[in-house]
Amino acid sequence: MIIGVPKEIKNNENRVGVTPAGTMELVRHGHTVFIQQNAGLQSGFSDEEYVSAGGKILPTIEEVYQTAEMIIKVKEPIEPEYKLIKKDQLVFTYFHFASSEPLTNAMIESGSVCISYETVEDPDRSLPLLTPMSEVAGRMSIQQGAKYLEKPLKGRGILLGGVPGVAPAKVLVLGGGVVGTQAAKMAAGMGADVTILDISPKRLKYLDDIMPANVNTEYSNEYTIRKHIKTSDLIIGGVLIPGAKAPKLITRDMLKDIRPGTVLVDVAVDQGGCFETTKPTTHQDPVYIIDDVVHYSVANMPGAVPFTSTLALTNVTLPYAVQLANRGWKAACTDNEPLKKGLNVINGDVVYPAISEAFNLPLVDVETYLK
Repeated sequence: MIIGVPKEIKNNENRVGVTPAGTMELVRHGHTVFIQQNAGLQSGFSDEEYVSAGGKILPTIEEVYQTAEMIIKVKEPIEPEYKLIKKDQLVFTYFHFASSEPLTNAMIESGSVCISYETVEDPDRSLPLLTPMSEVAGRMSIQQGAKYLEKPLKGRGILLGGVPGVAPAKVLVLGGGVVGTQAAKMAAGMGADVTILDISPKRLKYLDDIMPANVNTEYSNEYTIRKHIKTSDLIIGGVLIPGAKAPKLITRDMLKDIRPGTVLVDVAVDQGGCFETTKPTTHQDPVYIIDDVVHYSVANMPGAVPFTSTLALTNVTLPYAVQLANRGWKAACTDNEPLKKGLNVINGDVVYPAISEAFNLPLVDVETYLK
């Protein structure tokens, strides 16, 4: 198969879809890998490293899309890329369709085959291709939250871990999944007073067992959320419904109960955000203030640490990419149930229920294409 790896063009997106090690593995299986010139530079990988691994360099993004049968990316295509995607081209990346109707319509019109990293789902309902980036984003949420709590950055002027004789900051984590777990670990490690809210008693029991003494767990409902936001200094939104829009757990009217200078970090921004006042921001301009509450909602948080993120991402996506390249998407998805769940849009048809529901689009049974 001819595989193309374009340079990411989303604002401050420094990751790349495949590392030189991943390129070598794909080439070893007999495939041709075209990398756009300088695509890996911001992640610490030079064109020379890709060539040494057996890859070929193409100068422009247009040539990569034109040449490739399968595109491997990190972030969803943005508007300048829409017209470059061809009919029957396999695009393997994070899409987050349910949060963007223009993207959904563009991919439907392209006639391409879209496999979303974030909806590949194991039998235990875990999301293997989303997990490493959720781990990065969860940990980063505390790093960024701690920074924006500083007074010069319009925060409350609180040190996350406090000092002897001064209480630490209170951190509220909404969602006890991968993001929430990693955020709580980081915040606890820095000495904060942490509370995790979740709706799964089983998950809360697990978190209660593994977390240090400065992490408390509580069942999540509107009453509990309204109670905790009044005293929290940093609030992390880490709620995920696979492939669907995130629920709005903190509404606009709740901001009046949140103290000035409190920081809200919405890690669910890719799926529309779990705060009603969330709007996507960039690493260039990451925060905005509503009712004296600082909002941080960068849509590609792991892009700020591209070396770590790219290696972590390729570790998990490569085995699936090899299967797709070796067998073609139909055979690979027929025999691999988790990968089949990654199919979102095929040749103009929506085949993933949550996208159909989000935009009231007709849903086609994925088996129609796999029989």
